[in-house]
Amino acid sequence: MDRLEEYASENNIPIMQKDGILFLTNYIKTNDVKRILEIGSAIGYSACKMALVDEDISIVTIEKDEVRYNEAIKNIRDFGLEKQIEVILGDALETKIEGLFDLIFIDAAKAQYIKFFEKYKANLADNGVIISDNLNFHGLTLNIDSIQSKNLKALVRKIINYKKFLMDNKEFHTEFLEIGDGIGISKRI
Repeated sequence: MDRLEEYASENNIPIMQKDGILFLTNYIKTNDVKRILEIGSAIGYSACKMALVDEDISIVTIEKDEVRYNEAIKNIRDFGLEKQIEVILGDALETKIEGLFDLIFIDAAKAQYIKFFEKYKANLADNGVIISDNLNFHGLTLNIDSIQSKNLKALVRKIINYKKFLMDNKEFHTEFLEIGDGIGISKRI
């Protein structure tokens, strides 16, 4: 795992912060999560960490960047987890996924979080959860007025809108945690 963390750092690939991934793996263990759908594989770091919790865990993860997809495949193979983790190359908004999942983990294009949530909530098993990462976006959602870049400000505004979408959602209750870069845990009401 140290090698993956180093690779991500050197290549500017966003992976979960250590306390965020620790929370996620503990959540999986404590809540006996077995089927996981991950939106945004990157290099397979979080999928590997989640799969290593228990050999009975199966994960479907979607990545649209071909270079990252290939790196994820390699890393999953290096950990011997190819029987537990299926990596799909494609845009999560265009990919059709069958089946129900105990946990849907959203950690991909921040501007698309509402669309990911709406599309994949139908794949959530009874008593399942949707966990969203990066809801503080490096603290920028708490201090949007300090952002100079128009593009960055627009992205941060979309994350703030997603948090509002979760707070106002009549179908799900979301608990927000100040862990890692900000995590939301959404459960059906």
